[in-house]
Amino acid sequence: MHFNEHTKLGEIMACPATKAILFSYLPQLKDSPYLSFLKRSSLAQLAENKLMSGSLSEHLPSILKDLAHTEVLLEPERVYEPSEHYEAAGVEIASAALEAPGIAEKWGIFELAIKGPKHGNPFVDVQLFADFKQNDQTITVRGFYDGDGMYRVRFMPGTEGVWQFTTSSNARSLHQLSGEFLAVPAAAGNNGPVRVANTFHFAYENGKRYIPVGTTCYVWNHQPQALQAETLASLKHSPFNKLRMCTFPKSYQYNNNEPELFPYEGSLENGFDYTRFNPRFFRQLDEQIAALCELGIEADLILFHAYDRWGFSEMSKQADNRYLQYVVARLAAYRNIWWSLANEYDLMWAKEEEDWERFAAIVTSEDPYKHLLSIHNCHHFYDYSRPWVTHCSVQRVDVYKTAEYTDQWRKQWNKPIVIDECAYEGNIDMGWGNITGEEMVRRFWEGAVRGGYVGHGETYLNDEEILWWSKGGKLHGTSPARIAFLRGIMEEGPSEGLNPYNAEWDAASAAVIDHYYLYYYGFNRPSYRLFSMTPAVRFHVDIIDTWNMTITRLPNTVEGTFRIELPARQYMAIRLIRAEEALHE
Repeated sequence: MHFNEHTKLGEIMACPATKAILFSYLPQLKDSPYLSFLKRSSLAQLAENKLMSGSLSEHLPSILKDLAHTEVLLEPERVYEPSEHYEAAGVEIASAALEAPGIAEKWGIFELAIKGPKHGNPFVDVQLFADFKQNDQTITVRGFYDGDGMYRVRFMPGTEGVWQFTTSSNARSLHQLSGEFLAVPAAAGNNGPVRVANTFHFAYENGKRYIPVGTTCYVWNHQPQALQAETLASLKHSPFNKLRMCTFPKSYQYNNNEPELFPYEGSLENGFDYTRFNPRFFRQLDEQIAALCELGIEADLILFHAYDRWGFSEMSKQADNRYLQYVVARLAAYRNIWWSLANEYDLMWAKEEEDWERFAAIVTSEDPYKHLLSIHNCHHFYDYSRPWVTHCSVQRVDVYKTAEYTDQWRKQWNKPIVIDECAYEGNIDMGWGNITGEEMVRRFWEGAVRGGYVGHGETYLNDEEILWWSKGGKLHGTSPARIAFLRGIMEEGPSEGLNPYNAEWDAASAAVIDHYYLYYYGFNRPSYRLFSMTPAVRFHVDIIDTWNMTITRLPNTVEGTFRIELPARQYMAIRLIRAEEALHE
């Protein structure tokens, strides 16, 4: 391999010999918290980076000379193909021991548990599928190996009634196992998976409105059990019904602890075997997704990210494909799963657009239930017009303005706008993690009345370095209670969701014309506002203090042209709701 000034840092670091050369000239890189996403930069780009303080420009000729004298041989990637002869011809077809319940709840999980062979490496040597049939519909589901000779197939029935199943496998003992079960009505609180509704909004499969009020705890699931329990307890008493979380562990500021379990067999010191998943890790992930489901929280699972010191962000194409197939096979039957291909996809040096498109094709083809699917940006938006993108998962693109762009993004992509990262309430040294609770709440309101959905996060410093945005634990900020207040107002709003109403140049608003209006004044503080509405349509008027969480209804209804007095405080809103009867009819 030939190296030049346009070679990505990640390519140099992928080889121990060339990595050693780079670190010999730039030892400060070794412990840099920014290393994982600096890898996308070329040597020339890195030379212009302020973080390097000019040292790379000085050493670049010497680095390139030493790299030129280092031979790097790239080994071809091994492709694993399940063999038709995994089990001997004498093994009886469908001889494995099968356990399956006789009933399952609609939108619940029906699971086949099969005790089968475990020689070789069943993760790559064995393929297992099951066809689930009811009347004229057939749904094919991939099974997965769960270690110690145990195979599982998980299915989420979307309709009630009797379902028949039949397995297919290259392992003779797992092939042609069959049976049936009864799907019974969904229990209270089980509304099914979330879908896009009314173009820009969401609803559960049963038609009930779903208003995403999200938060971020990237690696709460990689923390000690006591901290995981504390996080779930905090979520139980919070307004949040969506949680962004990662499959892979994270290495970054305030997140340097080593997790107890990894997705693969192996270790940081000895390397990981990307052909052998760690069933203990994934069983724990099963439990975490299920625990969120019990709380009514959607698990927005981030499949890839750049903040990595273990190598998971730099796996081979075959390993990436195998990982996606396994995760989807294992988790797609949970009704509360959303898929996020990546957090900050554009920081991952080893992935290009063709990779993300391949990943999207794998997830959509492997997930028979078509859960929500998106991808999250850092600097540059992905092309959200792609047909596989169900909603836009957005990070702020301006230090100050974020939610203000919501109605513009709706017009651009004609899809729901979910601002999963508008910055975080906290006090760390980074600009993305030190806005006030007031500003967090203001951004929530701005996004809501412009027809979108804003996500929360919290980054308050403490001696234990347990920051909610990464590890979970306890919530310390002032915004969650006010976000709960907003959630209540949104739930009481129009059944089709809040849609922007650009009637005033200096105030964001939402409306259903002649029925419902919601005006938000943010950091402005008018002492009154004038309105001119459709004559003969009367409205009740609510003065909403979004920070003090009060709603004051005026004693008289209004119509036509009128003036509403305000307390000249920031963070006020006005709501107009059509009275039950209008005059002059």
